[in-house]
Amino acid sequence: MEMIIACSALGIVAGILAGMLGIGGGVVIVPALILILSAQGFPAEFIVITAVATSLCTIIFTSISAARAQIKRKAVDWDIFRRWAVMVIIGSFLSGFIAARLPSIVLEVGIAIFLLIIAIIMLSRWVPDPARTMPGAAGTSALGLFSGTLSGLAGIGGGNVMVPLMVFFNVPMQRAVATSSTLGFPLALVGTAGYVISGWNQTISDWSFGYVYLPAVLLIAIFTVIMAPFGVALSHRIPAPTLKRCFGGVLLLVAGRMLFNAF
Repeated sequence: MEMIIACSALGIVAGILAGMLGIGGGVVIVPALILILSAQGFPAEFIVITAVATSLCTIIFTSISAARAQIKRKAVDWDIFRRWAVMVIIGSFLSGFIAARLPSIVLEVGIAIFLLIIAIIMLSRWVPDPARTMPGAAGTSALGLFSGTLSGLAGIGGGNVMVPLMVFFNVPMQRAVATSSTLGFPLALVGTAGYVISGWNQTISDWSFGYVYLPAVLLIAIFTVIMAPFGVALSHRIPAPTLKRCFGGVLLLVAGRMLFNAF
């Protein structure tokens, strides 16, 4: 019963954040699932990678809901989507095999430090050079591969990587959020497949599918899908600077919590 309540509440929060900030909800789901799975008595060596894989699987459903709402508002930059999609997918698929070979403490601390750096950037008064534009074909491919791999390793659906990168290249915040939400679907789908395949021969629990823990996916996904459109509506009512600070604040809290847990 405690797990049902915890995962349901997590789904509500993650769904709103996914729609509002384009982050897929994984930034909240991963650290929360680490705590939930620990309380459930999961094998210690599988807790972090199961949290990451399960989070990525829930983002399949969250991103569908958020992307539909953003597409209806005509907020997606389809040029960026087309240029990034293939490499994002390749990087996301590879992440499951990379994560399976990393010690859990390395994975957890690495995710936390990355989120902390992004949080500091988003909370600062940094403004990108107004003359900066998206790079050419080679640069775009590298950005897509980097975004997909790092997002898959962290189980965060891409927004925490892609939104700051797009803002760096002067894509408006709301447009970056919308495009990130849409890219989140193929990233999460292929990334989840990587975690299922890489964890196929592991004995974790009766309800695990590779590294994905199915009961948590079901509970979280139901509520994220319901709540994501509300988050999208909020994202178009909140001024871009405020949205940026909200984004940074969430990342800062989560990174701090993850570092505290790890040490």
